[in-house]
Amino acid sequence: MIEQFESSLMQFFGAIAWGKWISTLFLIILGIVLASFAARGVTRFMQDRASRHHTVMLRRLIFYIVLAIFFVAALREAGFSLDVVLGAAGILTVAIGFASQTSASNMISGLFLLVEKPFEIGNFIEVENTIGEVVSIDMLSVKLRTPDNLYVRIPNETLIKTRVVNRSRFPIRRMDLTVGIAYAEDVERVEKLLLELARQNSASLEEPKAFVLVTGFGPSSVDLQFSFWVPSNKVLEGRSQMMVAIKKTLDEEGVEIPFPHTSIYAGSHSEPFRVELLRPETTTNQGGPDADQNG
Repeated sequence: MIEQFESSLMQFFGAIAWGKWISTLFLIILGIVLASFAARGVTRFMQDRASRHHTVMLRRLIFYIVLAIFFVAALREAGFSLDVVLGAAGILTVAIGFASQTSASNMISGLFLLVEKPFEIGNFIEVENTIGEVVSIDMLSVKLRTPDNLYVRIPNETLIKTRVVNRSRFPIRRMDLTVGIAYAEDVERVEKLLLELARQNSASLEEPKAFVLVTGFGPSSVDLQFSFWVPSNKVLEGRSQMMVAIKKTLDEEGVEIPFPHTSIYAGSHSEPFRVELLRPETTTNQGGPDADQNG
């Protein structure tokens, strides 16, 4: 019994064309290696000639094209008919297309994003109250890294249908700060103080020039809009430095920054009551009444 099993096993392995399978495996490994080298070469060539977005997309395209060529060659070396493989691939593609309409929509949306290019890798964008740096643009989705280091995946279809704000598309940004001063203060004097702060601040740009506008008369203050321009990579730093400088300067110059006061009145029952403090009586006789009797 054991001899028959060993004989059958030897006939099975002897019937296998080991040369074809070794050649097939060699072609697949060679394809992976050459595809990786080709992708790296494209990255080095396109690094200074195109954006990061286009470089990543072209690198992936070259990698998969080279890998597909060697994979088809490996199948032919293994004895598979190319016509049968292409027919099976076509049927499989149709079946997957019907089963995954959402994925197909995301792929088409990804092509529109590639053509329109509303943002690139490295840009800070805002999508549905989510702000983050674009770290990857793929066929199905875009990956973001938020300022608190969270990984967010957004489908391409959502980006096509939703309002997208690119916060780093342009090299400079305008900061608008609201400053409230008391009605008794001199508005023109405060305006000069704020413009001087813009000239002294290291993050504020000389051009375009900063300006101050009176935006309204609030319940307890005159509201001013103080606007100045900063580089896009110094938005948080410039805003924080300027707010600290405004508070310090107005305090030093004696300019009042009012805040709302709330008073609650509910008729005569809520009127303030009078509080009277009485001085304690001083005792002239240190010994007390018992001391007089003993005396």
